[in-house]
Amino acid sequence: MKNYLEKMMEAKEFINAKVGTFPDFVVVLGSGLAAVLNEIKIEVEIPYSDIPYLAKTTVEGHVSKLLIGTLGETRVACMQGRLHFYEGLSMEEVVFPFRVFGLCGAKVFFLTNAAGGLHVEMKPADLVLIQDHLNLMGTNPLIGKNIDKLGTRFPDMTHLYDPTLRRIVAQTAEKLAIKLQQGVYVGLHGPSYETPAEIKMYRALGGDVVGMSTVPEAIALHHMGKRVVAVSCVTNLAAGVGPTPLEHSEVLETAKKVQTVFCLLVKESIKEMKRVL
Repeated sequence: MKNYLEKMMEAKEFINAKVGTFPDFVVVLGSGLAAVLNEIKIEVEIPYSDIPYLAKTTVEGHVSKLLIGTLGETRVACMQGRLHFYEGLSMEEVVFPFRVFGLCGAKVFFLTNAAGGLHVEMKPADLVLIQDHLNLMGTNPLIGKNIDKLGTRFPDMTHLYDPTLRRIVAQTAEKLAIKLQQGVYVGLHGPSYETPAEIKMYRALGGDVVGMSTVPEAIALHHMGKRVVAVSCVTNLAAGVGPTPLEHSEVLETAKKVQTVFCLLVKESIKEMKRVL
């Protein structure tokens, strides 16, 4: 039976045979944020089910495809759909595609997600640049025997969300007159939404937005020495903050409203990021 690294290398070889030179940039589309795909001139489309050992997502709004193409002036790989710990997958399975794309040669990962806002002044469709995170998932993708080919046993997490890339996104948003807040992302494993008491606790701990993704892949990618930047779309106010019960359909609908602005921010930010690679 093949070990984890051997499985990743087989997946890498499969993708490289389809793609040729893998792009420097990977964009990960959170729930309801697929409009970026309308801006991409697609070269190659690979269903996750075709990639060896890659699990398929079961979440509404996540289509499970890897697309390679050109966004604006930049060649990118785009993940349409991501895997989540709450789907019953192991952390190794959740971060598997990110590690594979890193092995393929990707250098920068632009992560996006739909998140709940923890403050009353936040509004649905607000965008939040992630400065840091709180990992409250109860586990870590680096648990187990370290794979030395990927990174060191005890990676430093001080600058997990790349300061230079964050500055570029912030400056791009300002130039485009796009409102962009900055804050701390609280990562939970879900799938249930949080209780009002839990939300009060996360806010007291310094959290600004809350969600069920991003943290595992950010840790795994930073372990590999990859550059990570992430933006949350506030799709709802968290439990006890807003007046209504939380529903996934609300998340998808709100994300759709901000897609045009979000797509512009991603495209123009990546164009500027090319200068620092």
